[in-house]
Amino acid sequence: MIDVHAHFYHPAGGRPDWAERNQSRLDAGDRIGVRWHVASILGSWGRTSPTYFPSPADLSIANDALVRLAAQHGRIRGYVAVNPNFTAHALTEIDRGLAAGMIGIKLAASRRATDPLLDPIAEAARNQGVPVLHHVWQHRRREWPGQEASDGAELTALARRHPAVPFILAHIGGGGDWLHTLAVVRPAANVFVDLSGSGVDAGMLERCLAAVGVERLLWGADLTLCTGLAKYRYLERILSAADLDRIARRNAMAIFPAGAFGDDR
Repeated sequence: MIDVHAHFYHPAGGRPDWAERNQSRLDAGDRIGVRWHVASILGSWGRTSPTYFPSPADLSIANDALVRLAAQHGRIRGYVAVNPNFTAHALTEIDRGLAAGMIGIKLAASRRATDPLLDPIAEAARNQGVPVLHHVWQHRRREWPGQEASDGAELTALARRHPAVPFILAHIGGGGDWLHTLAVVRPAANVFVDLSGSGVDAGMLERCLAAVGVERLLWGADLTLCTGLAKYRYLERILSAADLDRIARRNAMAIFPAGAFGDDR
């Protein structure tokens, strides 16, 4: 299995148990069959700059920490986390992170997906041949404090402007009206839905399959693995082995750079 939406911690984030939490995720992943954790670190996790508006300095420290974790643990791959409000730094950080072995770009809720400031980031993703994982609130009806959240309609607008870039719509189970999201992303062929998030509503997985098919679903867990495992076990009972394998790993292997997961066929 490939977890396309993982997170790890680092010393600058302020959690004294950061190393234990990282190891517990890896251990739990081993038990349930996760071969690769594709992860990001969101700056200092709010300690020295806001989680969704991280400073350039905090992003560089976090991205460096993730590169070190990937080197230490052979089953971690990384997204370069950037803040599009700092365009020059974001583009430099993307080049630097991908050169160090990272395989995608992470956008949190620093600027709405319809904003032109995201266009240089998307263009860099196209040039480098990597996907973009974008934080999404499912059908945002109002402003939320501490973030400039996008919903599926806004991410779809960005995807239409950049049809050659694979966009991963984050955590369909992360809260909000996921039925609205599925309706708006259905025609956007370059938007892939990640199944992470703590929501495990009745009918959610069936509706995801009906909306975008097995070809555009990606397995992921976000902060914890428990609800991701619950969704995987449910999919085992409603899908063929081949279709389950597509969601669990093959779709991810198709949108990340060739060789990102070794020779893991």
